Amino acid sequence: MMNKNEIVNLFKSFNNLNVLIIGDVMIDSYYYGDVNRISPEAPVPIVSVNQKDNRLGGAANVALNIKALGANPILCSVIGQDSASEKFNDLLSSEQLSNKGIINSNERITTVKTRVIGNKHQVLRVDSEVDIPLSNSENKDLTKAIHSIIDTENIDVVIFQDYDKGIITAELIEQITKLCNDKNIPTTVDPKKRNFTHYKNATLFKPNLKELKEGLNIDIDPANANEVEAAIDQLNASQRNKINFITLSEHGVFIKDNSSKNQIPAHVRSIADVSGAGDTVISVASLCLALNQPISMIAEIANLAGGLVCESIGVVPIDKDLLLSESIANLI
Repeated sequence: MMNKNEIVNLFKSFNNLNVLIIGDVMIDSYYYGDVNRISPEAPVPIVSVNQKDNRLGGAANVALNIKALGANPILCSVIGQDSASEKFNDLLSSEQLSNKGIINSNERITTVKTRVIGNKHQVLRVDSEVDIPLSNSENKDLTKAIHSIIDTENIDVVIFQDYDKGIITAELIEQITKLCNDKNIPTTVDPKKRNFTHYKNATLFKPNLKELKEGLNIDIDPANANEVEAAIDQLNASQRNKINFITLSEHGVFIKDNSSKNQIPAHVRSIADVSGAGDTVISVASLCLALNQPISMIAEIANLAGGLVCESIGVVPIDKDLLLSESIANLI
C-alpha cells in the first residue's frame, strides 16, 4: 500500500505524461425524450424528443479519460469524409483534443452510435458504421502517422483501444508493438475478438471476462481464481504479454505478471451504467504503468476507477479528484 503523499504525488505525475491512443473512434449520439403512447404504425413506443447530445466515443472516450486524469492524449484513427467526420472534429476541438493523428478516408464512414432514451430507458440503438479492416493504403497512412508521432513526441505509453471496427489490423499491431518495444515505450491493450490472438509481446493486456472466454474458446468461472489464472497461463503461452489484467465485473479484477499475481474484489457500488468502464480502466492502468507502479497498485486504482464511472448514466470520463479521494480512502 501507499501513504497519502505517495498517492497524491502519483496523481500529480499523471500531468507529465503523453499518451498515444490507437483505435476505433466514434460519435455517441443521444436522443432523450418522453414516451406517452405507442405508434399506430407499429407496436413501438413514440419518443417525443426534448434533448439531443453528441459525445466522443470508442477510443476517443479513452482520450477524454486520459485528459480528465491530467495527461496529454494523442488520438490516431481513421474516419470518413462525411458530415459525421466534421461533427467528430468539432467535438475534438471543443474538448481541446488534437486531431494530428486522425486520417480522413473516402473509403469509410464515420462510426455513429445513436441511442434513443425514452422515460430514462434506452428503447433503441442505431449504428452507422463499417467494420471491414482498413485497406492497404489506409493502413499505410495510419501507420505512417503513428510512426511520425512516436518519432516527434515524447510518448510515455501507447494504448491499443480495439472495438473491432477495422481500424486496428494485425499488420499494424505487429509493426507498432515492435517499434514501441524497440524504443522501450510500454504498450497496453483493450482487445476485442477479431484481433485477440494478434496481440503479442504487449506490456499490459486487458481483456474482460467475455473477451477472455471468446479469445480462448473456453468457459471460466470468474469466482474461481485458479480457473482465471489457468486461463491467463494458457493465453500467455502463445502471446507472451508481460502483464495480463482481467476485469471480472462484480468479481473484481485479476492481474498477473511473471513474478506475482493479485486478485482484487469489486467495491460495492450503486451501478447505473457499465458503458465506458473498460475505457476508464485501461486509461488509469496505462498511466500507472507508464509511471512504473507495481501491478498490485495498477489493479487497485484502475479497479476503483472502473467502479466509479459505473455510478453515472451514459459514457462519462473519470473524475480525477473523486478517484484521488477514493484511492486515499481505500489504499492507505
